[in-house]
Amino acid sequence: MIKYLIIDDEYMAHDIIKGYCDLLPNMQLMRNCYDALEAIEYLNNNTVDLIFLDLNMPKLKGFEFLKTLSTQPKVIVTTAYEEFALEGYELNISDYLLKPFGFERFLKAINKTVSTANKTKKSIVEKKEVDSKSIFLRSNSKYTQVTIDTIQYIEASGNYTKVITTNETITIREKISGVLELLHDLDFIQVHKSFAVSKKYINSIEGNRVLISEHIIPIGKTYKANINQLLK
Repeated sequence: MIKYLIIDDEYMAHDIIKGYCDLLPNMQLMRNCYDALEAIEYLNNNTVDLIFLDLNMPKLKGFEFLKTLSTQPKVIVTTAYEEFALEGYELNISDYLLKPFGFERFLKAINKTVSTANKTKKSIVEKKEVDSKSIFLRSNSKYTQVTIDTIQYIEASGNYTKVITTNETITIREKISGVLELLHDLDFIQVHKSFAVSKKYINSIEGNRVLISEHIIPIGKTYKANINQLLK
């Protein structure tokens, strides 16, 4: 479960963020804070995995608030002021959402935050296995949290991509290049313009095909070098 905190002096901002989070599984709102001092008081006795943080607030600004924390959870900045982005990244924030932002951009920030969670700290993903990482995939109006370690391969199908896991096949409206960018994991290699595979699930390589379980994946001529590199 991802326990999160919203820190913003605008009531509408709280409603928007909570509304987006309610569309996703495993997101639990712990507290609505309307200034940084209220958040400090809460965090003195409680822990969260993720903070949605506004910058321009009364009493104590957002970045000044971050500097007071001895242990910083993951932070997604939500603000109308893009000129502070550089300072935010220097403070190790996960992403920077410029108001007003839509759900697609919000989901990208969540995926980025979850998939880059530091293994040495408490992850913001509820895990069944140590150091597993997850992403949210959208199929029609449903959002499914998928553990990356379970993905065997992905297959392009026009403007859609099939994500084949050990348990199910999920079809999402995203090109294969976008899915690979989301995974950004060295354990995946592209073997064909329409296929990328997880190295750990390769059973064998025979000629111009890769065998994963009962699946046969072709190897494209222009991607042969990726396989050759793997075999060195």
